[in-house]
Amino acid sequence: MPLPRNAVRAIALAMIALLASGCERVLFRYLNRGLAPPAETVVFDAGRGLALDVYRARGAAPGKAPVVVFFYGGAWQRGERGQYRFVGERLAANGIVAIVADYRTWPRAGFPDFMDDAARAVAWARMHAAEQGGDPRRLFLAGHSAGAQIAALLGTDGRYLRTQGVDVRDLAGVIGLSGPYDFAIGGVYARIFGPPAQWPRAQAVNFVDGDEPPFLLVHGDHDRTVEWRNSVEFADRLRARGEAVTLLLLPGGSHFATVSALYDPKRGPAVLPAILEFVRDPGDPR
Repeated sequence: MPLPRNAVRAIALAMIALLASGCERVLFRYLNRGLAPPAETVVFDAGRGLALDVYRARGAAPGKAPVVVFFYGGAWQRGERGQYRFVGERLAANGIVAIVADYRTWPRAGFPDFMDDAARAVAWARMHAAEQGGDPRRLFLAGHSAGAQIAALLGTDGRYLRTQGVDVRDLAGVIGLSGPYDFAIGGVYARIFGPPAQWPRAQAVNFVDGDEPPFLLVHGDHDRTVEWRNSVEFADRLRARGEAVTLLLLPGGSHFATVSALYDPKRGPAVLPAILEFVRDPGDPR
């Protein structure tokens, strides 16, 4: 028997409270219950013990599927790839090769070291896309919250990818979910991002110069963790340089609404269709 709407809402609020309170392991066990493991787990940086999970596309022609490398959130201090199995499975079920990659978090590493980790994961994905059933020419980056900051910075500041033999123009697009792109740094974040002189390097808005791939930015307009204007202002900066950008604001959406829609599309009915449309046609005018 279906649960009453108010009961469903209560469960959703309880799940959000668990995540907000730091009880991620409990929540993620719930989100991933019954899901099959990834098709393959690969160590892409043995020296740092970093691995990625591959979820192969279902229903796509071999070698033709888009590839999405996803970076999880967690305030640059927590998170692990296995917690986001639900993201990999949802994308794979919709014809996408999904790669969920680890990166070092604080205090093990700070900025810009985690950017280098992410760039290595992207280079692996591009090199091995075809053997995983994907098209390396359709390589997308995505992330939620801190992971969106990482994905967006990789897509705007080319120095990280270049060290791995990849160019920003090798990316087909970037998908940012509830991301900080021009954010205040203080408290523990001041330790994570190092000397104040390098803080501007962490802001994706500072690197928009006209050579970016298309962007899809999704944000809840009731986000109390990352101000939704981050996405609005970033979209404005991209448009001002003639870049292709799609902005989707979720009415009443919280910080977690954008990623929880990949667990249950009914939680944000516009999110998954927007992602699928974007990877089908990013709309790059070049």
